[in-house]
Amino acid sequence: MFLGEALSFSVQALRANPIRSLLTGLGMVIGTASVILVVTISLTSRDYILQQVEGVGSNIIFAYYASSGPSTAIADADYVKLRDVDAIREELAPDIVAATGVMTNFDRMLIGGKEQDVKVIGTDAAYQSVRNIVSSAGRFLDDSDVALRGHVALLTDKLAEKLYGSKYSAPNQIIKLFGLQFTVIGTFHEKVETFGQSEVERDTILIPITVLKDFTAVERIDPMYVQVRSPQEVDHVAARVQEILESRHRPGARYHVDTLTAILDAVRNISLILSAVLVMVSAITLIISGIGIMNIMLVTVTERTREIGVRLAVGASPKEILLQFLTEAIMVSLAGGSIGILLGVGLPLSVQLFADVKIPISPVAIAVAFGVSCMVGLVFGMLPANRAAHLDPTEALRYE
Repeated sequence: MFLGEALSFSVQALRANPIRSLLTGLGMVIGTASVILVVTISLTSRDYILQQVEGVGSNIIFAYYASSGPSTAIADADYVKLRDVDAIREELAPDIVAATGVMTNFDRMLIGGKEQDVKVIGTDAAYQSVRNIVSSAGRFLDDSDVALRGHVALLTDKLAEKLYGSKYSAPNQIIKLFGLQFTVIGTFHEKVETFGQSEVERDTILIPITVLKDFTAVERIDPMYVQVRSPQEVDHVAARVQEILESRHRPGARYHVDTLTAILDAVRNISLILSAVLVMVSAITLIISGIGIMNIMLVTVTERTREIGVRLAVGASPKEILLQFLTEAIMVSLAGGSIGILLGVGLPLSVQLFADVKIPISPVAIAVAFGVSCMVGLVFGMLPANRAAHLDPTEALRYE
């Protein structure tokens, strides 16, 4: 018996019991689709989380004053200063994109007929690119605003809506901070939601850092942000930032210099572990469907015992009987696996048509799912096929 004949006989046998064949392959459809969907969901979740973390800033280092040590009195000079930011820019210019500092203060404003506290942040033009700040209306701070100590301000979108009803109505409005008038030049929001974990809050105002410095008792940059050109240089540049800060301040002053690298690595590791666990669960589904194929094929062998006896009596070899039943099991498995692959790929693609979401489809997951479906048909089809091949022809002919 050639392979073509085995395929022909297998198709005839499967078509003779279409409902049974459909239900047998259904487990493979579900299992294969599950593998692809689980990997797809895992990749999508990982990419979303990484995007959220990276959205805080790309290749970011942030530094701030920690303490002066247990035996040293705290001195104002220990705080990170504007001069430190300038030194970082000069000494690390080849390795960084930008460096910026943040100073924070608070003032009261009349919002909705009530006086409320608002957060006032002093910074410069580099803050927008370093922190992935999006201008919603108007413009952002520029170098001349900082150098000329301009009385200009930017409002968060939420604050602008509270004050003027719309973020687009805020530019050119006049607000009063620290007893002085400031012209609103624009509104802004963070590129990704940080849920209050950054210095930018719902009611926040940005002004030039050179202006805010006059309204703070102590000049204190907290934090200083440094954007590195290459992800591979983040750790090296972080170490250099630590050295520069410590060298510019008195001995004993300590500074925290942190990066997002550890967080990103943790996210990737957690995603990898979750993916492995979910794929194992999906693999169990495939194994269960394989056991189902084996059980149905064993029943099929029993039902077709007389047919097998006739084939053996007219000259079919045990090897040919083995090939026929093994081919049937593999065909059921491959058919179910192929439909499962179509479902596993089709569902994410259909979601992309209705939602502006990029869903990555893993070619590796597709290849693994297809390969596993082949292996399931081969492994779990071997026992019933082997049983059919070793039936005694005489006993098989007398079987009722």
